[in-house]
Amino acid sequence: MPFIAQISDLHVGSFNFKEELLINAIDELNNIHPDVTIITGDITENGYYLEFQEAIRYLDQIKSPIMVVPGNHDARHVGDECFEEIIKNRYGTLKDKKHGLKVIGLDSSEPDLDYGRVGRSQQNFMENELKKADEENLYKIIALHHHIIPVPKTGRERNVLSDAGDILLSLMKGRADLVLSGHKHMPHVWMMENSAFITAGTVSSLRLRGKTLSSFNSINIEDEFIEIILNRADGTHKCLAKYENTCLGD
Repeated sequence: MPFIAQISDLHVGSFNFKEELLINAIDELNNIHPDVTIITGDITENGYYLEFQEAIRYLDQIKSPIMVVPGNHDARHVGDECFEEIIKNRYGTLKDKKHGLKVIGLDSSEPDLDYGRVGRSQQNFMENELKKADEENLYKIIALHHHIIPVPKTGRERNVLSDAGDILLSLMKGRADLVLSGHKHMPHVWMMENSAFITAGTVSSLRLRGKTLSSFNSINIEDEFIEIILNRADGTHKCLAKYENTCLGD
């Protein structure tokens, strides 16, 4: 059954970026052997070319296949062009037939703006890819940087997708199984119908809220249940959510 890791908000180049946190997280990732690692944006702080060059050196150490989508910080200072040169596609798909899953990555960033938007073109792309995944009976995972549903304990809501309602409707109609995002540096899980909306904390930045620690998520998908584990920088683990798997085999 699929085993997925999600890391987010590296912020390479930031004063608050801590290399040792990222190296330790990558070591742990490689030890737990996920089938795919999904990176939900803000891999850099300012979108500078040199920051992307540094970030890719870390990402190249991840042994599993990876899907990377850009965040609002990556889209600063013409960072979208740097992303395409060094990381490659800003949106696309990653299919793993062996483990029966398909990751659909979206670019929710807007150049030099903090708020997010998917847009009609990517929305149509997402809907088509969800339909194809259904036809192949694949587990459907959406990855984007900005959250679609507000995240608790993150203060006044300002950066939810500007077209969140339309995207949410498409996700429900397309029966997305997991929707992964970052941005707020606060791990959380919302359940809506049979879809899990999972936000990740920051894996290697000290831009933290309250007593939260840098972390990443691992998602264990079994026949009977799905379990989302929070992997903290201090080596401890916490179950964020565990729920009945009603998705596989539909």
